[in-house]
Amino acid sequence: MKELERDLGLLSVLAISIGAMIGSGIFILPALALKIAGPAVILAYLLAGLLVIPAALSKSEMATAMPEAGGTYIYIERGMGPLLGTIAGVGTWFSLSFKGALALVGGVPYLLLLFDLPLQPVALGLATVLILVNLVGAKQTGRLQVIIVVIMLAALGWFAAGSAPQVGAANYANFFGDGVFGLFEATGLVFVSYAGVTKVASVAEEIESPGRNIPLGILGSLVFTTILYVAVVAVLVGVTDPGSVAGSLTPVAVAAEATLGRLGVIAVILAAILALISTANAGILSSSRYPFAMSRDQLAPPSLSTISERFGTPVTSITLTGAVLLLLIRYVPILDIAKLASAFQILVFALINLAVIAFREGGMEYEPEFNSPLYPWMQLFGTASGLLLLTQMGTVALVGAVAIIVGSFVWYLLYVSPRVDREGAATDAVRRRVGRNVLADTESAVEERPREVLLALTKDLETDRERSLVAAAADIVRPDDGRVVAVRFQEVADQVPLTEEQTIQSSADRSFETRMNEYADELAVDIEPDEIVSHDTKHAVVNFADDRAVDTIIAEHEPLRLRSRLFGDPIDWVVRHAPCDVLLVDNLGYDAPARVAIAGDGGPYPPLAVNLAGALAEANGGDVTLWHPTGRPGTDQYERTIDDYRSELSGLLSVPVQAESVRADGGQPSTPDVLVRRGAVSRISSVGDNRPLFPSPGCTAITVYPHESRRPPLGRRLLERLTFNP
Repeated sequence: MKELERDLGLLSVLAISIGAMIGSGIFILPALALKIAGPAVILAYLLAGLLVIPAALSKSEMATAMPEAGGTYIYIERGMGPLLGTIAGVGTWFSLSFKGALALVGGVPYLLLLFDLPLQPVALGLATVLILVNLVGAKQTGRLQVIIVVIMLAALGWFAAGSAPQVGAANYANFFGDGVFGLFEATGLVFVSYAGVTKVASVAEEIESPGRNIPLGILGSLVFTTILYVAVVAVLVGVTDPGSVAGSLTPVAVAAEATLGRLGVIAVILAAILALISTANAGILSSSRYPFAMSRDQLAPPSLSTISERFGTPVTSITLTGAVLLLLIRYVPILDIAKLASAFQILVFALINLAVIAFREGGMEYEPEFNSPLYPWMQLFGTASGLLLLTQMGTVALVGAVAIIVGSFVWYLLYVSPRVDREGAATDAVRRRVGRNVLADTESAVEERPREVLLALTKDLETDRERSLVAAAADIVRPDDGRVVAVRFQEVADQVPLTEEQTIQSSADRSFETRMNEYADELAVDIEPDEIVSHDTKHAVVNFADDRAVDTIIAEHEPLRLRSRLFGDPIDWVVRHAPCDVLLVDNLGYDAPARVAIAGDGGPYPPLAVNLAGALAEANGGDVTLWHPTGRPGTDQYERTIDDYRSELSGLLSVPVQAESVRADGGQPSTPDVLVRRGAVSRISSVGDNRPLFPSPGCTAITVYPHESRRPPLGRRLLERLTFNP
């Protein structure tokens, strides 16, 4: 496979990164920000530069781990998955489109200082020309870009150094006159000035010693650009009367005229025009790549990745981007353009920070040569500060960011989800985290096996079925020398008073106690028989369990009759009100089961089910089989993570464990002796449950209902379902 030659050194990285940041923004935004924050706009530029550092470090790390040609979207899509990749792709596309529009709307006024022409028609005309240039594939050479950057730096440097002696301290009076909120709003507004800081990552394959040169180049260029911005803005504020440039369309030219004369104004105009052309053209070129890349990854229609045979360019993608650019110039005010460009960039930088966390916490192969310091606090700070800044930028920016998120989410549901089955490192990280939590709960459950269980029996239960239930209960409590409290519940009509006669033992009662004593000797376990007469069996079961503080209730499962469906199922009531776990047994016999299966529904196996299956298999020298439904194949990483989870789960049990894929429509290789499965919250409501259902196993099945205190919260259950199903 061919590789790109690594011939870009540190100076080249610095030049690329500085060139990507220095643009028309510095000629436009200071006046808009000055109107919002007053002299504190100086601090706004400094603060914005500081808030970019986490994203710069994160992007540096990912670029050294994946030194591939591409943009921010690629890292976020791989790290966070197609959904957030869609949001990042759309957000970056809009951010660059708005930045291009800002260059045209804000840069043209400098051109109009030389020519008396209407602003908007000129901006639209220039935009059309640049769109056509990109359509036909005319190239802007790297040498030309370097020349433009050098001229801009020279002009700005001359302005800052030449004007500094004329700075008046009085112009900085009332520095925080617009308050801290004005400062934050201005910081958000100028944030887009640093948008190009991570662009060098797109050529990471060509950088020598990327582990050193990428972070040094990105951070070095950020420091240089921040100092330059702060110096230019500090001089601009210091040499002009308060309010004289606030809201001006050509603030740097106004300041240059006051300090450098006509020659200084011409130098500034030349630099601003070059910045206009460079930034606007780069905006069209860069932004059009995102629909193209998203189309290639099936996140957008295939037409957007179509290459023109005549020009060799993605005509549809460029045309769409150009149309958006023209609409922005025509209908959106310059302040709103600037705010929206920054808002979308803040959103994308927040996702960059989260992507690093996803890569590190996920199980994907990820070996960066450079590791961001202070992980994960640096990334969390970058994300939180960015989102906080977003809330201070006013309604337009906030609504724009929300619209991008909601619109991208809807697009993902309608278009992307049916076509794409990839997942990001974040999904795997969450899956592993959820798996660890479930394993911890399972380990606790295995260590805290029930010591006393209530076996709730009925008066008319057949003897062989009774023995099966007692044997199962005995196997559950035997490991900890526990006790089975076998109670035969008898229900009498409400019209029959509970008199002393009802408590007199019958021959059937004495026979029941005799059998329980025989079972105790046979099964080598403590069995305590009892009989209870009541008007309401379900209340009697729950009250007895509460009074004795038993760990588990075991009862035979009965099919739901019409009366139960209409007026409520007594066992369902017991499940919901029991002070402990409940096990319902579909009793087809129980005779030293050697093969115990746990039915999985696609999520993690319930700790109570694992504990029960392990106890039954251990008591009879058997093994446990983890059933899981056959579904669509997951990613390789998904399969590895699930295998790791099952392997760790197996290590918690003292019996052999294997996994087995089972089709929901039948066809399991063999029939287990006992099947353990998760119960729905309500047996009646489970009629509409959409979890995978296995066919009737042809053996005794035990359905587990953990007490509500041991059920995971709704949020975790949703995460389990989402992350454990491919």
